[in-house]
Amino acid sequence: MSILETMQVALVRRPGGPSFEVTTVPTPEPGPGQILVRVRACGVNFSDVKRRRGDVYPFPTTFPYVPGGEIAGEVVARGPGVDAPAIGTKVFALAGADGSGGYAQYALAYARGAVPIPDGLTMEAASTLLIAGTTAKLVVDDVARVKPGETVFVSAGAGGVGSFAVQLARHADARTVIAGVGHASKRRQALDLGAHAAVVTTSRTWQDEVRELTGGRGIDIALESIGGDAVDATLQCLAPFGRMVVYGSASGLSSPHSAAVLDRLVYAPAPNQSLCAFNLGGWFAERPAAAVAALTQLVTMVMSGQVRIPPIATFTLGEVRTAHERLEGRETSGKLVVTPWA
Repeated sequence: MSILETMQVALVRRPGGPSFEVTTVPTPEPGPGQILVRVRACGVNFSDVKRRRGDVYPFPTTFPYVPGGEIAGEVVARGPGVDAPAIGTKVFALAGADGSGGYAQYALAYARGAVPIPDGLTMEAASTLLIAGTTAKLVVDDVARVKPGETVFVSAGAGGVGSFAVQLARHADARTVIAGVGHASKRRQALDLGAHAAVVTTSRTWQDEVRELTGGRGIDIALESIGGDAVDATLQCLAPFGRMVVYGSASGLSSPHSAAVLDRLVYAPAPNQSLCAFNLGGWFAERPAAAVAALTQLVTMVMSGQVRIPPIATFTLGEVRTAHERLEGRETSGKLVVTPWA
């Protein structure tokens, strides 16, 4: 399979706003344990935004760099010591084996983490599953451990991770799944995906709506991804012995009331609530078998029709800025995908 000596990438020169330079760079060569993937689709995630802005992240970002971690494409070259997957295999993979990501026509990934894409799944759909889908699967099943009969609140319930989480919570037989959405126009999508109800979290009355939907008791589980004041606001909706999993901070803000949050957990009239943080990278690093198993289970559910891929909007390398602006502005629903060869 022929490989171009140079490739097009969407490059970020320095941390800050959504400024991307589409430029030509040498195509990388895979090192030991690595594969080179011709990237057909790359999911756009809020982790891309956080790294681009220079926000707090589990590991440092060296600029200039190419964002994008969630890729789908064909294996076109293998590094020393790599016997599988075979050249030409369509795979999901985490880009960034060389520090650069998937907003590029080619990207390096580690062979041990590449998973074959089953026939019948498009590259665009596949690129939504590795980070967004696997995050939702692990958060719902392994971290929150949703049980039949529980009530679940999913913030950003029409977003990339939230769209999967709503469906997976229903699949876990949650009694009531409530989707939080940033705008009334997103209600329909959340309901179509299986939410029993959708509340607009920019409304002053959304907490009252949640309490009414739960008979005044509050929610058993909150899956929170907005950050900032949303953490404390959602915590106030938890039932006794409720638990919250925080897996993102789309607002880019930390809570100014962290001490109050801890006081609420310990001293509130209905204590014994818990707060847990989730980071997908840690799972792939420390519990790779569990992370790959979650992805494999999710793929099976998608192929069998138990879980639907959320609506996908595609962007060329030259349109990446627009994708980031829409994501930061909470103007999106479903999943955003970059198609580097378009």
